[in-house]
Amino acid sequence: MSARSWPSSPLAAAARAFTLLVQPPTHVGFDGRGFEGLPDDILPLERLRTLLLSPQTGVEVRDAVWRELVIRARRDGPAWVVAAVGIAMPGLRHVAGALAAGWRGDTSDLDAELLVGFVARLKTIDLEPARICGRLIDAGLRAARKARDADSDAHLIHTDTPDPIAPIYPWDHPDLVLARAVAVGVLDADEANLIAATRLDNATLAQAAAGLGITPSLASSWRLKAERRLRDAIRDGDLAFVPLRPRPRRRRDATHQRVAATRQRVAATQQR
Repeated sequence: MSARSWPSSPLAAAARAFTLLVQPPTHVGFDGRGFEGLPDDILPLERLRTLLLSPQTGVEVRDAVWRELVIRARRDGPAWVVAAVGIAMPGLRHVAGALAAGWRGDTSDLDAELLVGFVARLKTIDLEPARICGRLIDAGLRAARKARDADSDAHLIHTDTPDPIAPIYPWDHPDLVLARAVAVGVLDADEANLIAATRLDNATLAQAAAGLGITPSLASSWRLKAERRLRDAIRDGDLAFVPLRPRPRRRRDATHQRVAATRQRVAATQQR
C-alpha cells in the first residue's frame, strides 16, 4: 500500500490497520467457546465487535471478552493491540467527536493523543473492576483533554524561577478538584457528591447514602472505589489542565436543582 493511500487521520489509520488485520486469510480470531452469550466458534473480529455493540450482549460478557482482549494485547503483541483499538473504534470515534467540538487546532493531534492514552492504558488497567472498555476510552479521553487544555494559557502559571511553586488558591480547593474529576469522567456526579458530603461536609455515610437512595454498605464501596480513581488521576496528573467552562444555562440549572435536592435530603436525614 502506498503512503499516498494511507489515511492521514490517526483514527482513520487505526481503522484501516484493523481492516487489514482481519482480511482473510488472517490468523487473528477470537475463540468464543467458553464465553456465555457468544457463539461457540472462532469469531472474526468484525463479528465480535458487532456482538459487543449489540444490546442483547450483557455487560458481564462484554467485560469477560475485554479481559481476554487486554491479556492478548499484553501477551501476544501488536496484532492484538490493533485488534483492541479496532474493536473499541466506535467508542473512540464518539469521544473524538466530542473533543473536536470548539477546537480550532488540528484534530489529528487530539486523535493521536486519544489513541496514545488508550494504548498506554492497555498495559496497566486493572482487569477486576467492570467497564474495561469504557475505562480504556476514558484514559484516552483524559490524555487528549490534557493535551488540548495545555494549549491554553488560561490555567498556566508563568514564572521566571525554575523551582516549583505552590498552586494559587482556589485552584486546588477540594470542590474544584472534584469538579474537574467529574468533567473528565474520573468520577460521576453521585460519586463526587458522596465524597463531598462525607469528607467535606461532615455527613456520615449513612446520611449521605440515604440522600442518594442507597445502602450505607454500597455507599462505602462507591466511595472507596471513587477515591482510588481520584487518587490515581491526581497522581498521574490527569486533573492538571482541566478547564471548568460554564455549561449551558438549562443544564447548569438542572444540575444545581439536583445538587440542592440531594443536600436537602441529607439535611433532612441529619435532623431525624
